[in-house]
Amino acid sequence: MKAARHQQFQPSTPPADPEAGLPQGGHAGAQHEYNRAMRAGFVLLAASMLAGGQTPGQTGDQRLTAILSRVSEEAEVFLLAAPNLVGQETFQQRARKAPRRFRPRLGSAAIQLPKPQYPTRQIVSEYGYSVLRGAPGQLHEFRQIVSIDGRQIRSVEKARTTLTLGLKSDDDRVKKRMVEDFKKHGLAEAAADFGPLILLFAKRRLADYSFALAGSGRIGADAALVLSFRQVAGTGTLLIFEKRKALRQPLEGEIWVRQSDLLPLRIVLRSSRKEQTYSLRDEATVDYVLSPHGVLVPVSVVHRQFAGDELVVENLFRYSPFRKFTADTEIKFN
Repeated sequence: MKAARHQQFQPSTPPADPEAGLPQGGHAGAQHEYNRAMRAGFVLLAASMLAGGQTPGQTGDQRLTAILSRVSEEAEVFLLAAPNLVGQETFQQRARKAPRRFRPRLGSAAIQLPKPQYPTRQIVSEYGYSVLRGAPGQLHEFRQIVSIDGRQIRSVEKARTTLTLGLKSDDDRVKKRMVEDFKKHGLAEAAADFGPLILLFAKRRLADYSFALAGSGRIGADAALVLSFRQVAGTGTLLIFEKRKALRQPLEGEIWVRQSDLLPLRIVLRSSRKEQTYSLRDEATVDYVLSPHGVLVPVSVVHRQFAGDELVVENLFRYSPFRKFTADTEIKFN
């Protein structure tokens, strides 16, 4: 039994840039902040009406509409702002080790199955987002490795500078080299592009899913409302590369939003497929937080793949606070 060699959660094509046509420079930035503030005011008003208690005549459809409006607005803000953010990612992987060659056993050992072993790897990287010219409008994750299993590869400053210059480069070869560099370090299964999952629910892609209110819960101290979703159309699927074949699996899962203001806090994805005599199941949970820059950013990702009921691989991602940079003649961080 072999796990998928590479898989990638690939967000759907995001909406057109809502600031297209605005002048470049400070005016565009000021206009964006103004639009965001105005939008936040309307969203908070709707949230207070919907989450604070239903009024006579209010329906579940109205609440659902308000939640999806907030989620899609945050997706648009992420699309605009994320390419100017850089953070640090700590990636830990536990992958099931393939059993050794068969060896004859005697006595009680002959009837006991060996316990599966899960070696752990850890990679610390500087982390950010950009687009590829071959896939315009789709944000992808890019990394510059700082250390592997405690062994330093390069300094944080060098990794951050190389990453930010690469993110701003128009040469796709530079960005693809960063992706290959991360994948080649002996990982059992490379998983990527979880951070931009919010883009699956950009406004123009909402019609690709069916949604339903699915109750409530808590994330830490925050009361949350839960939406279930199931993909019914579109190309925003779980893309799995296995044995040089590309397999696309429809998505389903949940969106958790904070009850007080409908801010998205968590996205849960599930996907499964048959593989000969067993089934492979993937589960991913991405937790988001609103950064000081007013952008929803990932704070953690947990991805697990199961073959039947047996864990094949577990990928854990943790993110430090993101920093905002500008690129003129040199990289400057605010």
